[in-house]
Amino acid sequence: MRNKEPKNKEQKNKKELAIKEFFLALEQIEREMKIEPDTLVQALESGLASAFKRETGECRQIAVRLYPEKATITYYAYQTVVEGEPEEDSHLSLEEALEINPNAKIGDIIGEDVTPDKLSRVAAQTAKQIVLQRLNEAKRELAKNEMSDREGELLQGIVRRVDATAIYVELSGTQLEGVLSQQDQVPGEKFKAGDRIKVYVKKVRDTLRGSQVMVSRSNAGYVKKLFDIEVPELRTNLVKVKNIVREAGYRTKMAVYSEDPNLDAIGACIGPKGARVNAIVAELNGEKVDVIPYSGDPSEFIARALSPAKVLMVQLNETEKTAKVLVPDEKLSLAIGKSGQNARLAAKLTGFRIDVKPYSQAVQDDLIEEAEESERLNAQEAELEASEFFGTDGELN
Repeated sequence: MRNKEPKNKEQKNKKELAIKEFFLALEQIEREMKIEPDTLVQALESGLASAFKRETGECRQIAVRLYPEKATITYYAYQTVVEGEPEEDSHLSLEEALEINPNAKIGDIIGEDVTPDKLSRVAAQTAKQIVLQRLNEAKRELAKNEMSDREGELLQGIVRRVDATAIYVELSGTQLEGVLSQQDQVPGEKFKAGDRIKVYVKKVRDTLRGSQVMVSRSNAGYVKKLFDIEVPELRTNLVKVKNIVREAGYRTKMAVYSEDPNLDAIGACIGPKGARVNAIVAELNGEKVDVIPYSGDPSEFIARALSPAKVLMVQLNETEKTAKVLVPDEKLSLAIGKSGQNARLAAKLTGFRIDVKPYSQAVQDDLIEEAEESERLNAQEAELEASEFFGTDGELN
């Protein structure tokens, strides 16, 4: 009898020490994995409860409560008081409940402290697996939420693998992998594993394999973010972007304006001696970038959007959102661009369908139109003379 008490005390001390070490490890996991303490505690409580039920065969509902401030773990088995004969193990008849608590009533929850002295190694391993699963789920959800908040941002990344359909990028400072699909790649750009690249976060989507971060280098937002980096006036909203359109690898058009009449929006974006825009063009591997002053006058905006070509005249149909644009003959190819690219981007930028014509063709069309009008008038005059000579009934007057 004299030796039993010290032995029990020694076991108690070992148990308390183990629990303290457990909570210290818990704090370390919280710090390293950057998971909210409540999320981690909930995962642990659920995992330990499942392990306990598997180990003991307990049919009642089990709740585990962790008390970090007291460094204690308590297990409760509980049942709900129901009327009549219980149909589930988690239920308890009112008669049985009254034996435990004379004040019990229907709907009450009757609990019992079933905290074990220790769990077996199998139960502990089961708890560990469940906890790790829950932690990974929580970690993925946190990463997903973090990336959802960063949609529309430019991030640094390292290419991890390249295949026929996509490039997979490790996004710096995050827990998720970026997927650069073929349509989000710039024609002519080639990357290999280990390359450091910038990517634009388009969106986060859920798949059967988990969350995926869809990133892009061809999106117009990619160029907009490069300008944000180079142009402080854009970051502070002193200069604003009205619209930006892009054909990746070839040309970008960006319309800008400022509400401050003393601030040169174009000059701010171009920079001293073109330094700012040249830095962006270099980042885009030589892609042409047109920075255009926005105008509330659609005709003027369309003329500017066709830069670098000079426009002689713009004829608008605002109802149908169409515009006929007249340019000097020698500027026609410049206005239209290779494969119609310049005119196509100008149309996207302004929202008007644009028909570009050279001056000579417009003059020729006017001459043809005048000739057709003259011919029509002559025909009307001839018809009138004939009706006066013969009469309306066709008889000779």
